[in-house]
Amino acid sequence: MSEGPESDDKTEAPTPKRKQEAVEKGDVLQSKELGTALVMIAGAAWIALAGPWFIGSLKAMLADALSFDVGAVENFDARSAVVRTLLQVAPPIIVLMGLTFVAAIAAPAALGSLGFRWEAIGFKANKLDPIAGIKRIFGTQGLVELIKSLLKILAMGAVGYWLLSDQVTQIVTLGQQDLRTALGQLGSSFVYAIIVMTLALAVVGGIDVPAQIFQRQKRLRMSKQEIKDESKQTEGSPEMKGAIRSKQMQMSRSSARKAISEATVVLTNPTHFAVALRYRPGMDPAPVVVARGRGATADVLRELATENGVPMLRYPQLTRAIYYTSRSGQMIRDDLFVAVASILAFVFNLDRAAAEGIVQPDIEVPGGARFDEDGRPTA
Repeated sequence: MSEGPESDDKTEAPTPKRKQEAVEKGDVLQSKELGTALVMIAGAAWIALAGPWFIGSLKAMLADALSFDVGAVENFDARSAVVRTLLQVAPPIIVLMGLTFVAAIAAPAALGSLGFRWEAIGFKANKLDPIAGIKRIFGTQGLVELIKSLLKILAMGAVGYWLLSDQVTQIVTLGQQDLRTALGQLGSSFVYAIIVMTLALAVVGGIDVPAQIFQRQKRLRMSKQEIKDESKQTEGSPEMKGAIRSKQMQMSRSSARKAISEATVVLTNPTHFAVALRYRPGMDPAPVVVARGRGATADVLRELATENGVPMLRYPQLTRAIYYTSRSGQMIRDDLFVAVASILAFVFNLDRAAAEGIVQPDIEVPGGARFDEDGRPTA
């Protein structure tokens, strides 16, 4: 009786339906480390490229704020002064905000998780369960997050120590230099530190993404029973399939009854295909396909042919040839005239053939009209 527990093990890869349902509920692939790294990269790029622009804007703002004359005092307008001052530093700050916004969106977009999902923000009563909350904090996921945070702190600390030990000599000698040179060197060291720390975060994010993919794949895994249940829901139970097949046969029967009443002969495969042909001398220039079908439809055509006393002959190759080359209401193809004419001659003299013991004729299907059951041409 050990099959019970094993059957509940989630050992199967998630189906597309399971993945779609998870996305709709907000369970998407996400990496906080990647998002942080991209935002830091955007900030570092802004500091490296737009830093001088921002410093220049600050200088201009201070110079403008500290420069005034008698007219400025007599006609002082606080609002316009504040607006004029802020506009001088607004462009680089707006650029920084834009880069940060793009970087924040880029992380979920790169992981294929960008989008708004109403179900994800809906009220969930289980989120209020304190026991479940404690399990989330002290469970496997919480432990993994704790380890990741510790590793990130260690990595960033190691990088910071390496930077300080490498720059300590230059930092100590800053006091011996003039102010402008010291500030320039300090700024360069700061930019260098930001770039190196950002690259370290990018490495952490690159490690975190595969880990998040693995965790989500594991979280969405299914048991064999779940896959069976989903298959039943998607494709229908055997009872439902039987009901659908019965309905299809009823519809096929009602639409094919009139066609069979006009048919001269029904050719069969004998089980998979059936075509009903009509030929009225003096009225039809050539044999016409009045009905054709395979599977359940072919079953209906055979049943109706038996009910209506329409001759039914077994010609597998010719039946497939007509099925794949003609539609209902169309005349048969020219290269099949001879074969069908031989069969019709036999049918029109069926009573005499039965009395004299004449068997149905052998016919030859042209090479270009030979098909297998899947409709592929055969030699």
